[in-house]
Amino acid sequence: MTPSSSSRPLDLRELLAFYADAGVDEALTEEPVNRFAQAEGRAAPTRPAELPAGAETGRRPSPDAGSRAAPAQAMAVPDQAQAAAARDLARNATTLNELREALASFDGCNLRLTAKNLVFADGNPEAELMLVGEAPGRDEDLQGLPFVGRSGQLLDRMLAAIGLDRSRAYIANVIPWRPPGNRTPTPHETEICRPFIERQIELVNPKVLICLGGPSAKTLLHTTEGILRLRGNWREHVTASGTAIPAMPTLHPAYLLRTPAHKRLAWRDFLEVKIKLRSLQA
Repeated sequence: MTPSSSSRPLDLRELLAFYADAGVDEALTEEPVNRFAQAEGRAAPTRPAELPAGAETGRRPSPDAGSRAAPAQAMAVPDQAQAAAARDLARNATTLNELREALASFDGCNLRLTAKNLVFADGNPEAELMLVGEAPGRDEDLQGLPFVGRSGQLLDRMLAAIGLDRSRAYIANVIPWRPPGNRTPTPHETEICRPFIERQIELVNPKVLICLGGPSAKTLLHTTEGILRLRGNWREHVTASGTAIPAMPTLHPAYLLRTPAHKRLAWRDFLEVKIKLRSLQA
């Protein structure tokens, strides 16, 4: 009798596919690390002496198990001092290059420890239109540029539909480092990165701002409303210097890839942006 598919062991290929679908695309270390113990300067709890590693599972411990994994870089426990340092660095940057250098040297956000690259911006900083998403994904992390994966390809087509491309737009994210496994950034991570994106908008000084997705809209427009209620309605992003920039919240390209029926809503929003840009040029 052939065993049913539900009773056979999980195939390695299926297991890898499951992890890939969950957003896991790389192993950071082979053994779990107690980050909080590291941050406090304490050693992570060890196994009891009477229970050698692997005893509870019946496996024989590897002779080099203790030396196999390289020590991980300690992660800091976020606090208000880091957010204050971010505000000071952002405020003191007088150009986009200085802001980029400040971000590259800033060690107050733990996301930089697991990201491969800083994803600062793409496009033309002199453009009249600026678009801001939430955080980079895997493709963006590898290339160091925002919106270069499938979402970016759709965004390029959305811009082309209103007669624009990346040479006539400036694109950035609220969070400049990819969260591990594409997880949602924590509120504290967002708060630490907020001063940098706000300063970036202030330095670019676009005529129109597009907030791509709910997290970007909530961060830049200081609202708790959902994106389906926000989208299609003009709001204002007010910079630290008091400049009010017309802002259009709209649906994120990644959401549109999952929900193609809502592309018509984003199309309406981009048409509103096209009309607004023309009116400001008149």
